[in-house]
Amino acid sequence: MTHLAAVTLDESTLPAPSPELDQERRIAIFDLVEANTFAPKADPSGGPYNLSLTLRHRRVVFALTTASGKAVEFDLPLAPLTQAIRDYHAICASYFAAVSKAPVAEIEALDRGRRDIHTEGARLLKEALNPHAEVDAETARRLFTLISVLETSL
Repeated sequence: MTHLAAVTLDESTLPAPSPELDQERRIAIFDLVEANTFAPKADPSGGPYNLSLTLRHRRVVFALTTASGKAVEFDLPLAPLTQAIRDYHAICASYFAAVSKAPVAEIEALDRGRRDIHTEGARLLKEALNPHAEVDAETARRLFTLISVLETSL
């Protein structure tokens, strides 16, 4: 199965991120480039691919290019991910606020909740991606993180 060699976000659609969101974005991109499984069904050439993610009209656009210049693009509606993104934003805000002042047990509970919501969002994303691309669970998790960073208005 093929993979992503590089990942970028359309910065023109992003507000200035908080330090925590910026860190989440950087870690997700690093982790994706280090290890991922991403095989677009419209291009059996095998890649590897450079991925650019952007939001356009309440849809996430996946723009892929190969080293030879071949381009593949598809988009997904945000609607199936909206609740998971909202919940993820809310629990991340609670977690980041708690890290410096809450008891360890509360931080751990928030972190478990954050991971659970993240896992559910990744599952929904993997399901939505299925007609377009095959991805593994960890790739879906990192992509969900990036889509959550892109969609900060929910």
